[in-house]
Amino acid sequence: MTTLMTPPAGITPGGDENAGIICRGLTKIYTGAPPRPPGGGWGGPPGGRTGGPPATGNGVGGGGRVKAVEDLNLSVRRGEFFGLLGPNGAGKSTTIGMLTTRVIPTEGHAIVDGIDVVAHPALARTRIAVVTQVPALDRMLTVFDNLYFHGRYFCLSRAESKRRARALIERFRLEDKANAMVETLSGGLAQRVQIARALLHEPAVLFLDEPTAGLDPQTRLALWETLRDLNRQGQTVLLTTHYMEEADQLCERIAIIDHGHLLALDTPAGLKARVAADRVITVTLDRPDTGAAAAAMRRVAGVSEVQGDGAVLHVYAAAEPGLVGRLVEAVGEGGGELRDLAVAEPTLETVYLKLTGKEYRE
Repeated sequence: MTTLMTPPAGITPGGDENAGIICRGLTKIYTGAPPRPPGGGWGGPPGGRTGGPPATGNGVGGGGRVKAVEDLNLSVRRGEFFGLLGPNGAGKSTTIGMLTTRVIPTEGHAIVDGIDVVAHPALARTRIAVVTQVPALDRMLTVFDNLYFHGRYFCLSRAESKRRARALIERFRLEDKANAMVETLSGGLAQRVQIARALLHEPAVLFLDEPTAGLDPQTRLALWETLRDLNRQGQTVLLTTHYMEEADQLCERIAIIDHGHLLALDTPAGLKARVAADRVITVTLDRPDTGAAAAAMRRVAGVSEVQGDGAVLHVYAAAEPGLVGRLVEAVGEGGGELRDLAVAEPTLETVYLKLTGKEYRE
């Protein structure tokens, strides 16, 4: 196997046998508003510093200090499929930027595959791959050439680049598209090529930025299976997504962050158990509640919490016989008029919204 780069003294890519990613007290403070990456993603290929917050210690000039990420501590096990969730502006892009060498932390340490990404950014880039939500393939090249030149970029020999490109084309069932120009591919095929290309230099950690955004349901499910196969073969994956079902289906553990702070970290089942309710009942009134209907429902046996304002209220309750009837009566007692009522079990989205709130974020 071709060696991409020899680690400097004291740096071993397998430094921590169990951790693929470690964040220790990771903090980023910008002077002024953090810059937004084009298209809302993390930016370009791991070799560059395009797209995403600038790689400077002090951020951009002007304005006050903005703590994009503050004292973040978490680790991702080798071979784990890990999810990082949060609303727009939560600090996800900055966190990923620090882990992929695009953003220099103000404080703390970011370690990927045993490598301090600040102390040894060039070495760290040989151990990571980034798949963005917007395809970053060279549209003027064929599928094969996109993979081949990626290998050459990472200093692989011509023969090794060709061998790996052919192997990945076969692995991703792209044989009939090997000589097709990338600009002719559908969105789903382009994403498969992106993932194949990202794996060509055999990264220790694969970063996925909303990989199924904009794909149709059939293509999304097919890509999920591809990602599961990769993980089963030992690939460490860090995923960000706004599809709660995607995170629930794919991730072994999930971290939810907001305003630069870690709010929760657990398995999908563990996160859903935090709701402390068997049922989530969404009550829609014909007009905004004055607070009386919510107060009346809180007094119903089995109800643990009522959230929301306006005309839509969310009731968290135990699964008890006659619960729905008692809630309908409570709405009437509170002077409200019921327009709709829906009963569901807690989902990852329930937990996410409970932790981060429901207000719109740009």
